[in-house]
Amino acid sequence: MSDGTAAPNILVLMVDQLNGTLFPDGPAPFLHAPNLKRLAARSVRFRNSYTASPLCAPARGAFMSGRLPSSTGIYDNAAEFPSALPTYAHHLRRAGYQTALSGKMHFVGPDQLHGFEARLTTDIYPADFGWTPDYRKPGERIDWWYHNLGSVTGAGVAEITNQMEYDDEVAHHATAKLYDLARGHDTRPWMLTVSFTHPHDPYVARRRFWDLYEGCEHLQPRVPAIPYDDQDAHSKRLFDANDWRAFDIGPQDVARSRRAYFANISYLDRKIGDILDVLEATRQEAIVLFVSDHGDMLGERGLWFKMSFFEGSARVPMMLCAPGLEPGLVTEPVSTIDVCPTLCDLAGVDMGGVMPWTEGESLRPVCAGAPRRQPVRMEYAAEGSVAPMVALRQDRWKYTNCAVDDEQLFDLDADPDELTNLAADPAHAATLDRFRLMSNAHWDLDRFDADVRASQSARWVVYEALSRGGQYPWDFQPLQKASERYMRNHMDLNVVEERQRFPRGE
Repeated sequence: MSDGTAAPNILVLMVDQLNGTLFPDGPAPFLHAPNLKRLAARSVRFRNSYTASPLCAPARGAFMSGRLPSSTGIYDNAAEFPSALPTYAHHLRRAGYQTALSGKMHFVGPDQLHGFEARLTTDIYPADFGWTPDYRKPGERIDWWYHNLGSVTGAGVAEITNQMEYDDEVAHHATAKLYDLARGHDTRPWMLTVSFTHPHDPYVARRRFWDLYEGCEHLQPRVPAIPYDDQDAHSKRLFDANDWRAFDIGPQDVARSRRAYFANISYLDRKIGDILDVLEATRQEAIVLFVSDHGDMLGERGLWFKMSFFEGSARVPMMLCAPGLEPGLVTEPVSTIDVCPTLCDLAGVDMGGVMPWTEGESLRPVCAGAPRRQPVRMEYAAEGSVAPMVALRQDRWKYTNCAVDDEQLFDLDADPDELTNLAADPAHAATLDRFRLMSNAHWDLDRFDADVRASQSARWVVYEALSRGGQYPWDFQPLQKASERYMRNHMDLNVVEERQRFPRGE
């Protein structure tokens, strides 16, 4: 740091598809999440934090780089993360940090590090172009990878799943890394990002967490399913993308899905508690950020999963514990693109080398009560859409726009469930005009659409070519140097025992 003090360590705890409305001021009281509640008590809690894009890869690319998908080119879950795009891992590593990732980040393309010096696990999702949407074929479902509502009808209990196996591994490697960092072999400050795939569907949970929600009063959504014909145009497309006609969803399916989802929040809470316990036991201090990539509609309005600008999908929990930040609740709308500049600012990185590369803002002033300077911007251009969609969130208002859909304007203070679209209400014409001007000043939707279509078309050509003949997957292969672990004959046993013990002499 420029003042000569030691740079702080940084621990980023990321989860997947966690609905931000369940974190109005830390975890909702009904959630069994004692570790997250303890973290909340010493953190700045951002009630109105929004994803940059309500889908995994675009959201994570924006989160890491501080730039929107229209800038990164990461439009969907099969769009390449450009290697030349600086991330918070690059900025921190350049400033002298050791950087590591345990878990998911859904990097697509041959670069599977993006500034991380070490990556401890593979990813849970593919790194190729096989999940590319195609605007040339509106309404066509790609059944082998599009979501369907089988996650809802199949909700329940299991002791092991593909996703549990993954998150068990993520937590194991994260705690092992924290123990290793405590040994002090590398004197640089560290940044460790730990990224889980839960509570993302499928809605399946271990029995001990499922049992915590016996008799839970929140197993039905606040807003019941809205008939298909009464849905807005994009929501209809999401219903169709999820193949809704092939499933008969009843109240019991909804209840079981939500119960499993809540149970998996408790599962994550246990994992995060274990990580924070190791941090404390090894006497390491760190900035701690807890955040999700996007949310989950959880049956509200009849919608599931994400891909929507409605609150359940677009709003995410975010909590930040750092020296010099007074714990408390911030209600000002903020964005996950603010994470990159905020972490760099808190780490003492020269912001002159960061801000030219980000569209976000450091949240340090917001934590002290200042407003965010810009409106929060969101974009979506992936499955279930037929043209790019954009949204603005500022003050009490949310505005959405798409070249092929009607505009939407919601007063979230008066209408938190977004049931009354005010875009056609003459009483709100001035507010609508203000948001139109802001939207048009930032986005050229025709250009955005052309860019997305060109990207999709090119990737389909490349994917079809690379699927033939010899294949060399981009999926990350974690490597372990077995000959440098534990005890080997080129090592001095006395040195090994001393170096690998923490604390020493107790």
